[in-house]
Amino acid sequence: MQFMEEELREQVSKLEGWKLEQDTLVRKYMFNEYMKGIAFVDEVAAISEAFEHHPHITVDYKTVFLRLSAAEEEGLTALDIRQAHEFNEAFEKNR
Repeated sequence: MQFMEEELREQVSKLEGWKLEQDTLVRKYMFNEYMKGIAFVDEVAAISEAFEHHPHITVDYKTVFLRLSAAEEEGLTALDIRQAHEFNEAFEKNR
């Protein structure tokens, strides 16, 4: 189920570090070591497989960018919000 814009903004405000750019959720994660970022990407991949929903991932040395969008749903859904929370939990474990 797609969120209405006001509801989506409220949900995103509860997601630490995430912001809304048009119809996409984005977050930049910074690590103090390159391999910690790569370990995080591995965990993001596992979470994504479990959700059967995959983010766009960009690795720039010790920075990992994630972008979540739901083109097939024509907008962001509760699935995207839950997945973003899980990515944040994975980040806390891999810092």
